[in-house]
Parts: sequence; structure tokens; C-alpha cells
Amino acid sequence: MFRQLYSALTSENTLDRAFEDLTQMLEHGAWMFEQANAVIFSTVPVEEVKQPLYDRDRAINDLERSIRRKVMRHLTINPGHDVAICLALMSVAKDAERIGDYCKNVFEVGTFYTEGFNVARYQEPLDKTSDEIYDMFGELSKATKDSDEDRARAVIHKVLDVCHQCDKIVVSLLNEEEPVQFHEAVAYSLLARHYKRVASHLGNVATAVTGNLEDLDFFSSD
Repeated sequence: MFRQLYSALTSENTLDRAFEDLTQMLEHGAWMFEQANAVIFSTVPVEEVKQPLYDRDRAINDLERSIRRKVMRHLTINPGHDVAICLALMSVAKDAERIGDYCKNVFEVGTFYTEGFNVARYQEPLDKTSDEIYDMFGELSKATKDSDEDRARAVIHKVLDVCHQCDKIVVSLLNEEEPVQFHEAVAYSLLARHYKRVASHLGNVATAVTGNLEDLDFFSSD
């Protein structure tokens, strides 16, 4: 489906490559996610990451606006043509923009909670989830570039598993019987929810790649 979209959006000389803008948004999101987690793990100082991270977020916002302009230009020049795939592109561009926001949320957890993570039964699955989500960015970028529906479906499968694991962490925290420091428990819970939202938005982009446009904005981890 995305190969058709690419062809549609580059068929006119007046159109730039909106498809490449989406890929760039995902690449910026991957960088933000990696750096935000580096702050969580205290491998880089907050001040080293803060300004570049917010600069990337602004770049993502600019790219979303760029996609909107290109889509509107295409539809103005070609009224009634490629409406479904143009709307799909605008929809998943919003997903990519939201990913940037949730990466900022992850960064903020690392900024404001500095006491460390000491409960292995929560920290280990969150570490694993973080690694899996970062890998998803790379897989999804390849899927969008190549219109690879099989790769996109594999991403969706991984997203469902990640969302399930994030839910398990929150449920375990709510039913915790052993003592966990209050602020540490809040940090675990926030990370689980932010990771789930990042994964869910990646899943929605992957849904567009598979061509199931009717399922956009209805991606479910249930």
C-alpha cells in the first residue's frame, strides 16, 4: 500500500516526497526514544540530551506540517484522486508526532526521578521492553520504505506482546504486597504506560503499511 502512496505523492513535479518525511519522523522518534532511555539508565546526563531532544521534537512537528501541505497540494491538483491513501498518510503522521511527545514523557521521568531503579522484577521487564521498542523503530522504518507488509505484520505482533507486558507491570504494581518505594513505583508505572503508548502508535503506522486502512486509529492491544 505504501508503495502506491509513494508513487501517488511523487507523480507531480510540484510535490516533494511526503513519504520520506514520514520515514524521517520515525527516525527522529527512534533517536528520541534511545536518548530518553539513556537518561533513564543514567548513561548520559540530562543537560546533554535535553536541548537536542526538544529540537528533534520540533523537527518532527515541522515534518508533520510538511506532510499536510504536500497532501493538500496533491489533492488540490488532483481532486478526488488517492484520497484514501492521502488520509492514511496524514493519520499515521499524527501517530509519528505523538511518538515524539511520549518520548519526551519518558525523558521527563528520567529528569525528575533520580533515585534509581532497584526492584528487578519490574526493572528487568521494562529494560527488555525498551530494547524491543527501539528495535521496532528500525523494523517499521524498513517496512515503510519497502512497503513490506510481512515485516509490518511482524511489528504488529511484537507491539501486541509489548503492550501486554506493560499492562502486566501496572497490574502487578497495583497488587504489590512487598514494599516498593512510592516514588520508584510511580516511575515504573509511568514508564510502562509511556512505553505502551509509543508501541501502540508504532502499531498504528504498521497497520497502515499492511493496507488495513479501516483499522487506523482503532489499533488495540486487547
